[in-house]
Amino acid sequence: MILNNKISKSLILKGFVLILPLAIINSITYPTAAQINPSQPPRNRNSSGSLTVRSDIQEADARTGVVTARGNVQINYPARQIQATAAQAQYFSRERRIVLSGDVFILQEGNTIRGETVTYLIDEGRFIALPQLQGQVESIYVVPTGQEGDIGGSVTAPFNPKPAFKTPISP
Repeated sequence: MILNNKISKSLILKGFVLILPLAIINSITYPTAAQINPSQPPRNRNSSGSLTVRSDIQEADARTGVVTARGNVQINYPARQIQATAAQAQYFSRERRIVLSGDVFILQEGNTIRGETVTYLIDEGRFIALPQLQGQVESIYVVPTGQEGDIGGSVTAPFNPKPAFKTPISP
């Protein structure tokens, strides 16, 4: 019995001596492509319909189908050429809508929207923007020139609701 205990302890120690270096080698992690070059987004096989969300914190509720991202939210949706930033984003998978809130900025094909809360209806491709209390929403649209609908490609002065000042004529 004593001999068996010594032999088993010896085998256990030899096993640790062999296993420990293997465990250390296996615990070493090698950097991924994203860690080597973080400026390039990861390439997905099916990136045509994918929507990428980056943030400080993300939570997903499988019961409700709601994914919530908080803190420095960045969204990239290449299929619709949409890039967005916000403080928070919620993706409602069942309703197929995204609600962005907190200093929202959206860029799509050169057009921009700024607001406090913006809802994006995915199936309709429509944005609904709301301002902060007592504030406004700002949108900037790129208006193409020289296409049908432009009258000779001419540039007109911007609309001014106040007429130009005219010096009165004294009699």
